[in-house]
Amino acid sequence: MATLKNTTVNDTGYIRLPSGTTAQRPGSPANGMVRWNTDLGYDEYYNSTFGGWIQMGQLPVAFVAATGGTITTSGDYKIHTFTSSGTFTVTDAGNTEGSNTVDYWVVAGGGGGGSNRGGGGGAGGSRFSYPNPATGGFPVSAQSYPITVGSGGTGATRNVNNNTNGGSSIFSSITSAGGGYGGGANPTFPGSAGGSGGGGEGNDSKPGGAGNTPPVSPPQGSAGVNGASSTGGGGGGATSTGSNQNGGPGQNLSITGSPVTIAGGGGGGTGVGTPAGVGVNGGGPGGTGDGPQPVPISDGTAGTANTGGGGGGGTGGGDFSKGSGGNGGSGIVYIRYKFQ
Repeated sequence: MATLKNTTVNDTGYIRLPSGTTAQRPGSPANGMVRWNTDLGYDEYYNSTFGGWIQMGQLPVAFVAATGGTITTSGDYKIHTFTSSGTFTVTDAGNTEGSNTVDYWVVAGGGGGGSNRGGGGGAGGSRFSYPNPATGGFPVSAQSYPITVGSGGTGATRNVNNNTNGGSSIFSSITSAGGGYGGGANPTFPGSAGGSGGGGEGNDSKPGGAGNTPPVSPPQGSAGVNGASSTGGGGGGATSTGSNQNGGPGQNLSITGSPVTIAGGGGGGTGVGTPAGVGVNGGGPGGTGDGPQPVPISDGTAGTANTGGGGGGGTGGGDFSKGSGGNGGSGIVYIRYKFQ
């Protein structure tokens, strides 16, 4: 390879740059390298200070740099995933070209299911900026942002009204409310309000709890289903209310680079001889009560961890066939930004 130094090209023709696909970029690039990218259809140059390969003629943009959580990449994006509480620390907020924003998806813990034909727990509230252009990204500065991942609510134990809402998940000013607990019996009570509401109790047809509580825009969840004479109502899901004792559907986003569906409502518990309610997209299915009395106790299934799914409601029946509610699933927080 010839080395040219202080060389003047005196010609009216052209100089042909090296060319190749994105995959054919130099494995160990150095600042100042110039090439034609055949995939992207433009000249590009390398500048490590501003994130790597940059389109020729475009001002270099300093991208966000940060630490915290489990970091993965997808294309030109880094994704920080928090499955437990931690800290998102921004070490470089980028520049004034508009790159100092991040996308987020904040999902709270799901509510616990009720007992004795109990309602399913509501899904944890789901708030996100990706891919919603009306919401836009969240501007960051060089500082630390505490991250709270909400725990799942506890399911009610047999004949006891001790189930709870899920815990809130928080990223800076973005708070998603925990899912509401499912209604239960002895004495009977309705589903609780939350990010998504818990389903109503089935012995006395109690109502489901309200969703999107406290109100935010855009909404973060749905109401729980009212209880019926033989079934607890399903917990509300992130995108809509469920049907009968079935939980509401969850949210599907590709913020990680692959589709992820979470924040579904828990299924409602049922009476003897009635099929169980189904938890949808992360919620635990409701307990069953099939067969003549006395039947074995059938408990609601727990929502899956780090999905914000609501817990399933427990079976109702005679004194020996009252099941407990399932626990709600813990929440999760995703933060995404362009890094090259």
